[in-house]
Order: sequence, then C-alpha cells, then structure tokens
Amino acid sequence: MVIIEHKKGRAKKSQAGFHEGQKVALLISARTEMGFTAVINGTHKGILYKNEVFQPLKIGQEIDGFIRKVRDDKKIDLCLEKPGYKAIGALSAKIMDKLQQLGGFIAVTDKSRPKVIADLFGVSKKTYKKSIGNLYKKRLITLEKDGIRLLERKVKNPARSSGAQHKHEDKGGRNVQGGI
Repeated sequence: MVIIEHKKGRAKKSQAGFHEGQKVALLISARTEMGFTAVINGTHKGILYKNEVFQPLKIGQEIDGFIRKVRDDKKIDLCLEKPGYKAIGALSAKIMDKLQQLGGFIAVTDKSRPKVIADLFGVSKKTYKKSIGNLYKKRLITLEKDGIRLLERKVKNPARSSGAQHKHEDKGGRNVQGGI
C-alpha cells in the first residue's frame, strides 16, 4: 500500500495508484447481497453498495464512478456520485436545467420520497437536499410546499452586467470610455 499526501496535508491511502475521490472507469461484473462488484479501470475489483446506487445497473455495463475509500483490508469501496460536496455543483446545474425545461417548477421537495428523487436525478435524497439548499442560499430558487421554483433574475443595467464598453462623463464633464 502506498500513502499519497493530499493537498490539504491529510494522507490518503492508495492501492495500486487509486486514491479517494479519484474518477475511474467501472465495468459492472456481478450482483451480490451487498450491491454490485465492478472492475476498476480493467485492473482491480471494488464494490458499489446497494444503498448508494440510485440508478439501474446491468452486468457488463460500463459506467464512470469514483473511489469512495481504499480500506485497510485492501478492498476498494466505490460510488457513482462525486464524493462529498463535489457532487453538489454538478447536481445543482442539473436541477437548474430541469427547472428551465419544465417551465421553472419541479414538484419535488426535500420532503419527497428518496425513490422519486433517485428516479428524477439519479442521486440520493441527502445529495439532493444539499443541492437545493445550495441553490436556495444563492437565491436561485424558492422552496414551496409542493416543489421548488426557479427565481427570475432581474438585471438592472444590461450593458453593465455584460461587461460591455460604455461612455460616461467624469467629474470634470469630459467624455470617458470604459469597461466594467
């Protein structure tokens, strides 16, 4: 086993060059009581736990995944979502796209059943809740009793918000051209 120094100063365990959070190519090889086994980058085996799989998988399917953990017993735990808060940005973009496609409203809340969320977005309820919380804090959505709604963004001065060049007078009355 090799220890790789993480950029934040924490050591991450590595087996055969794998480290936590690393994106890998998976080949689903078998279904087990615990979930699915998968071949990682064609060289090693790992496990996807069934309580962390939110989409249908088939034996022989190739899919991108991530190393969740390299365990002390040298086994590798896998996941399909980016680990931690890295998943939030990608899911937030997906939620915003879905809101725009559906006219600005989705009838799914943080109280919706996990299966509904998994069917719509392919993620856990926990990850969905973090994402809509993030969008709410950024004031991009409102949380309503029966769903989430896209907020319309008001632009005060289109020329300024686009970074366009504009002309104005300085304090001395001279014409000045500048960009924002």
